[in-house]
Amino acid sequence: MTYVLGLDIGSGYSKAVICEDRTLRSFAVLPSGGDYKEVARHVTDMALRKASLSFNDIAQTVTTGYGSSMVGFADHSATDIACHAAGVHCLFPSARTVIDIGAQFSKTICVDEAGRATYFLLNEKCAGGSGKFLQIIARILHITIDDIGPLSLTATKPVEFTTACAVFAESEAVSRIAEGALPADILAGIHKAMASKIVNLVTRIGPGADCVVTGGGAKDIGLVRAIEAELALPVTAADEPRITAALGAAIMAAEQIAAEKKRDQFSAPAARQFKCSSPV
Repeated sequence: MTYVLGLDIGSGYSKAVICEDRTLRSFAVLPSGGDYKEVARHVTDMALRKASLSFNDIAQTVTTGYGSSMVGFADHSATDIACHAAGVHCLFPSARTVIDIGAQFSKTICVDEAGRATYFLLNEKCAGGSGKFLQIIARILHITIDDIGPLSLTATKPVEFTTACAVFAESEAVSRIAEGALPADILAGIHKAMASKIVNLVTRIGPGADCVVTGGGAKDIGLVRAIEAELALPVTAADEPRITAALGAAIMAAEQIAAEKKRDQFSAPAARQFKCSSPV
């Protein structure tokens, strides 16, 4: 059996996934904080303990994400776009569209039948479609980030926001609170504004069948439902949507090992076949 490690060191959270070949064995998630090098080791140790393994059992490590360059013990690195595509394809083979809602950025990815990313768009100029925006609103409303989704689903009169910009929407949310709007209605309005911004990316690449939402934003059921309504298509989220890129990195590590074994199988016989005798 061969164990591989995939690491996704994101700006908000760091994730580690251990696979036995291509089968998930364990995972761990930790806030990234400010020291990506240290959190990479901590989250790896957590995943190793859950799998009852040591680092010496790991045959290959692939890293991705915002802080991937700080992981000194990785064998290879890969883009988060390719890793998300591979991870989602492993969990949902029929998925052709990925919406990733991270702490800082949101992105949409087209995935082919082999699990390869064929096209993507990134929204990095505004936090209005990212998890950071949800954290800001949670702070304003004095609620936890985990309460946002369920609370928003109880809304009866969702607030209409005139902007999807995180800066102006924050000010507008404060104004709505002063006017007496209920937190649930404010959250539902925020979700609608975010969904509009996110779905704009999806329509630009052309949504395919079986759309999957990943990232921390996918843990917000209210936002997922708002995206579904705006897109007018069913969307799916994994049980733990934050680990798809780390899972994809682990799968790439397994594929790298398989490719190396295949090369060794072909190169050794070839070397023997074409080995020349020393001249007399």
